[in-house]
Parts: sequence; C-alpha cells; structure tokens
Amino acid sequence: MMTTNNALRGPRPKSVLRDFLESEAAGGLILMGAAALALVVANSPLSGFYFETLHFYVFGLSIEHWISDGLMAVFFLLVGLEIKREMLDGQLSTWPQRILPGVAAAGGMVAPALVYVAFNLGNAETLRGWAIPAATDIAFALGVLSLLGSRVPASLKVFLTALAIIDDLGAVVIIALFYTADLSLPALGLAACLLVCLIGLNHFGVGKLWPYLILGAVLWVAVLQSGVHATLAGVALALTIPVRHPSGPGGTDNPHSPLHSLEHAMHPWVGYGVVPIFGFANAGVSFTGLEASALAGPVPLGIALGLIVGKQIGVFGTAWATVGLGYAGLPEGATMPQLYGVALLCGIGFTMSLFIGGLAFAGSPELSDVVKIGVLGGSIISGFAGWMVFRLLPERG
Repeated sequence: MMTTNNALRGPRPKSVLRDFLESEAAGGLILMGAAALALVVANSPLSGFYFETLHFYVFGLSIEHWISDGLMAVFFLLVGLEIKREMLDGQLSTWPQRILPGVAAAGGMVAPALVYVAFNLGNAETLRGWAIPAATDIAFALGVLSLLGSRVPASLKVFLTALAIIDDLGAVVIIALFYTADLSLPALGLAACLLVCLIGLNHFGVGKLWPYLILGAVLWVAVLQSGVHATLAGVALALTIPVRHPSGPGGTDNPHSPLHSLEHAMHPWVGYGVVPIFGFANAGVSFTGLEASALAGPVPLGIALGLIVGKQIGVFGTAWATVGLGYAGLPEGATMPQLYGVALLCGIGFTMSLFIGGLAFAGSPELSDVVKIGVLGGSIISGFAGWMVFRLLPERG
C-alpha cells in the first residue's frame, strides 16, 4: 500500500532550494552586479538623483522605507516559507540533518557579535549594531560557489544553504527582540487578531491562497503601525500557509499545496527583483568627504572583522569540534579544508547585515554610511578568501 501511494504521488517535487542550487545561484550574481552599480552611481554625477529618489515620499513613506519595510516583507515571506518547507520536508527535516548546520550557524552568529562588541565596548550608541556581522547572505555566498563549478561538492552547497536558513531564523528572532520601536498596543492587538484568523484558515483547511494574502496585507499594515518591524509580518504569514492541500494527496511533498505554489511563484520575483533592488538601494555609499579615519572606526572595523574573522572562527570552529567529537559527520564527499572555505564564505553578510544595520542606526546617517563600508569590505574580503581556498585546493574527480 505504501508503494502504491508513493507511485500515485509521482516524483517528489523539487523545493525552491533545489531549483536555486541547480540554477547555480544566478540571483547571487545579479545581486553582486546591483551592489557594484550602486557604488558607481553613488560616486558619479547621478549621485544627487540617486539619494533624492530614495528619500522621495510616496503615500506617507519614502522610497527607501517602501523598499526596507515593504519589499523586504516579501523577502521575509519567502524566507519563512523556505524555513517551514525545509523543516518539514527538506534538508532540516530530521535532527541528524540539523546538527552540523545548526551548531555552525549558532557559532557563526555568536562569534562575529563578540568581535563587534569587543571593538565597541563603552559606547552605548554603537553597541546597538552588535548583530550586524551575525548574518550570512545566502544569495551572495551561493553566487560565489557557482563560480567554482565542480570544485564544490553539492553536499557543501546544501550545507551552506541549511546554515543560512537557520541563520535567517536567528536574524528574525534578533530583529523581533532587539530592534523594535515603541509599541502601539491597539495595532499590536489587531495584528494578533489577524494572526489568529490566519491560523484559523489553516486549521479549517482553507486551501485557496487569496484569503491568506489579503489578511497578510492587512497584517503588514498593522505590524507597521505597531512598532514591531513590518517585515516580521511576512514571516508570521509564511508560518500559517498550509503545507498540505485539502483536495490533494496527503503528506508534505504535494507540489500543489498552497505553500509550494506560493514559494515557487515568489522565488524569481524575490531572487531577481526584490533582493537586487534592496541591494541597489542600500549598497550605495558616497566616498566624497569621507575621511580615512572613519574607515578605522570601531563600527566598520567591528563589522568587517566580525564577518572576516568572527564568522570563520564561529562556523568552522564549531563545525570542526562537532565532527571531531563524533556528533555529526562531514557533508558527503567534502573535506575539512573545503568546509573551511565555506566558513569563509559565510562572512558574506550583505543583504541581512545591511538590513540590520539600517534598523540599528536608523537615526544616524553617518553611522549608516560606515556600516555599509564595513559590510561591503568584510563581505568582499570574505568572498574572495573563500573563493581562493577552493581555487587552491586540488579539484576532486
């Protein structure tokens, strides 16, 4: 009977994760181009137009806020869907699969934060940025791996993706706990009621997506007004989207379920639209009038060294100890030096690091600029170092 049911279901559907890996992380390469273009534009005769456009107000919010609060809510919706999908039916569905990337992700968040704190002790204002170097940019990191082709075992790409997903989950928790403004209880109460309604739709087996998306849009407005960062509405909505379709076969591998349908529909828009737009809007920093002393300040140094040094110590150190103690094995076909190369690539923090930096120093344009420099510098050096490790290692047949 089990064989018959599996045969009726057909082949297991590919998750966005697997499609993304097969596409060789093209979105990451587009993101690199968007970031480079932003730096060029911000230091060209078009810089005035670039910054004025970002601060132009539409319907009560600046373009910059629409991108960081609106478009990034869509990004976080996809992140939430991917987390739920992989926890139920993917690379994080069992505890043995979660141990190595989970431990490495935890170490990769704690160590960079400690490096940043070491540079900013005694300054309450700059200490708010402690979480900036704790994030890993999955699109950028996989984009670098894609340039290496067959030098990188597929298992290491899966390991990096699983680590980044857990890393994103940690970033969501950090944003919720540490980067919220003054709370509005009425708006928060409305958001809670809407969330209960969304859970109710799931509980009663509503399989159409439009009720979830309509309530999700209202939830975003309520969360925006509540003081909790609006992007968290995307994660909350994702966790209520059904992973099973009431009229289809059971199990979490139904390709027609609302979660699978929404995830696959959103992925190209987010990977090739939302994330590059965010990168273009946030990577642009003008070097005009920027003194060299600012580059050696505690904020950019804490961020850059947190990404370069903290990430490799946290990720590789904890992974090496976990494997050495026998709690987990190396990814299939991978070596310890290759794992070290991946740990270096985890120092590419770009998207989430810039996002957290914007939250930490929202009222300080000077600090926002040096945050961008620290993130860009740390990410570029980490990416190049990781690429060099794989290039210098012998290619495995």
